[in-house]
Amino acid sequence: MNLPKNNFYIEAIVGLTNADVVIEQDDNGNILSTKFQNENITLPSQSSIDAKMLELQTAYDAKQYQRDRVYPSIEDQLDLLFHSIDRDAELKSKYFDFHQAILAVKAKHPK
Repeated sequence: MNLPKNNFYIEAIVGLTNADVVIEQDDNGNILSTKFQNENITLPSQSSIDAKMLELQTAYDAKQYQRDRVYPSIEDQLDLLFHSIDRDAELKSKYFDFHQAILAVKAKHPK
């Protein structure tokens, strides 16, 4: 059986069965088989899996704003960290290697 690849497939099955599951995939990530460690558990119906995956996708999508906008970009966070260290002698000493590595990049590639 060649099932469609989906990020929420395993999470949906575990959510529906509360059981440990082993998924076999091909090199492209397509799901080839689904087996439970407990042989007494059966795979839920495809409609149940699809409904659970939709529920999980909807919950994930609802938090997109949080993932995108709560924190500054990694680049901005690292820049803020560098400037905080650069202004504080104690932090410069404590994070010497990090500070020196950033200074070397800034010297090599000035704005």
